[in-house]
Amino acid sequence: MLTAQGTRSPAERREALKEVLAQARACERCPELAATRKTVVFGSGNADAQLMFVGEAPGASEDEQGIPFVGRAGKLLDQLLGEIGLERGEVWVCNVLKCRPPGNRDPLPVEIENCQEYLRRQVELIEPSVICTLGNFATKLLRGDPTGITRLHGKPETVLLGRRAVRLYPIYHPAAALYTPSMLATLREDFMRLPELLAQGPPEQPPPEAWEPLAVDEPETAGNGADGGQEHVSEADQLGLF
Repeated sequence: MLTAQGTRSPAERREALKEVLAQARACERCPELAATRKTVVFGSGNADAQLMFVGEAPGASEDEQGIPFVGRAGKLLDQLLGEIGLERGEVWVCNVLKCRPPGNRDPLPVEIENCQEYLRRQVELIEPSVICTLGNFATKLLRGDPTGITRLHGKPETVLLGRRAVRLYPIYHPAAALYTPSMLATLREDFMRLPELLAQGPPEQPPPEAWEPLAVDEPETAGNGADGGQEHVSEADQLGLF
């Protein structure tokens, strides 16, 4: 059933998101990542969130726990959210890649290509008003442009991602402020603009006839992926307020 706005009901969006989660958990599109991951780090938070954060890829702590941004960068993200009156459970947090690259290396172009439909499905189903891209990889992917974060941070723009028009807001990755403390002031300043962007609500949406369907291919292998059934993170942990 579609609502008057042409989108799924909240319950239907949640069920669809769980289906995408199941597909991601069974994904073996990137053989190296599928063979070395402990868990698929799909994302967590509120499935009705107006604000989505998109980082780069899971690290060691995230791979162990199955939840994004649980290390030092995640603690800083929580702190910055608190400074603008928000909590982690009110937003959606995920990454471009759903699996940890070995040794925390940079994502490879083919891995970004293989994984991007999972992210685009999350955008379609969660229906955020604002997507805050954290760092270069997420910003370049969702803008479809190689311009770096140094030039773009703190500059919102409206972009069309599949069926959804969103206010895209690039900022530095919290990890950058951990390595370069002088960057924290810039990150905090950019964060302080988020309430203003959220107050504007979603941008005007394209009519349904202009939609382009987004679909994640059915996985080639069923089950829990390449880890031999060692996925131990519950659906409730992965999906937060589901």
